[in-house]
Amino acid sequence: MDDIQNILNAMVRTAVDPQTAAVAIAVIGLNIHFGYTGLLNIGQSAFMLLGAYGFAISITQGFPLAVAIVVGLMVAFVFALVLGVPTLKLRGDYLAIVTISAAEIIRYVGRSVGYERLFNLTGGAQGIPGSQYRNPFTDLSWFGSGTTTILGFNYTDVGSGDSTLVRVVGWLVVVGLIWTMVLIGGGKLPLEGAAHTVALVGLTVLTVLVVLFLAPVTQQNTGVNGWWFTFVTWIIVAISLVIVLGLTRSPWGRALKGVREDEDAMRSLGKNVFAIKMQALIIGGLFGAVGGMMYVLPATVQPDALGRSITFFCYTALLLGGAATIWGPVLGSLIFFVGRVAIIGIANTYLSSDQYINIMNGQQTSQFAFIVVGVALMLLVIFRPQGILGNKKELAFGD
Repeated sequence: MDDIQNILNAMVRTAVDPQTAAVAIAVIGLNIHFGYTGLLNIGQSAFMLLGAYGFAISITQGFPLAVAIVVGLMVAFVFALVLGVPTLKLRGDYLAIVTISAAEIIRYVGRSVGYERLFNLTGGAQGIPGSQYRNPFTDLSWFGSGTTTILGFNYTDVGSGDSTLVRVVGWLVVVGLIWTMVLIGGGKLPLEGAAHTVALVGLTVLTVLVVLFLAPVTQQNTGVNGWWFTFVTWIIVAISLVIVLGLTRSPWGRALKGVREDEDAMRSLGKNVFAIKMQALIIGGLFGAVGGMMYVLPATVQPDALGRSITFFCYTALLLGGAATIWGPVLGSLIFFVGRVAIIGIANTYLSSDQYINIMNGQQTSQFAFIVVGVALMLLVIFRPQGILGNKKELAFGD
């Protein structure tokens, strides 16, 4: 039971991790590109990397935090214009090829050592250490020093402090709550309108509280990867969702869906399809830049860490949660990162241990996790291509 508890604790830590939230912000931007507009952008990592570089380099050059944020956004804005003007007339695979190539160009420029002045700014392949640009953000914290456990009263305070029965019953309750939310979300229970929303929100909050009771998370208040970073990043996720909700329910949002479904029909109605695509590319890219800034705050601006793999992580999360949905990017990001940690934890505990079965090493368990995630994604695309929250009708892209 203790092995299982350790795996569950690692999963919850990953779920609240600021880098998970940062990727969710980037996936929200990708959802505007692919989910709502039908742009097959395989270069979201470029927006993340440029936002991170603009932010970090500005601070290392002595600019204030607010200026650094604006610079990071402006770099992504300019890149969207430069990328979009010659490429947005392309469709499907051709756009994908161009965008992934552009992202690779940005990555190779970032890790270049041939031009000394550029190398002094970016640090080449080694990148820019977080200690050089993190302090202005950390100094804003009002969380103080020390460490904090999210839920002070948890399973360790019940019974002997190690009650297996409490944990088993608790996880059964969590499963029951999640299953009830699935039934409500799928319309299986007779709840409509405000009652439907209130029930989902209430059950979500209750589920989170029970999970934190069963797998308490303790972190530094203001240190690297601490609660201050976590709090701000998830607040930005919430703000991003509200912005996207407003945009997609506006006439502009309906225009995005029209472009996705039939560009020619939109042109026949007098709509400027190129302008709509450009707006979507810019807005989604700005979300990617914000995600990139938040992703490197507790880490390092390292070009290979924000390479093509992060774009495929974003697409995996988007497809898992459901494209063209509000909550899909966040749910998909949580499932992807938490699920990967769970698979690695299970493999390390039961498949890479002399206590159980020793058939692989630590490096192999990490690769094994990607294999399992890949197979799961293939099955999802085959049997539920719209994702967990998606609507199959939303996949009716035009030719």
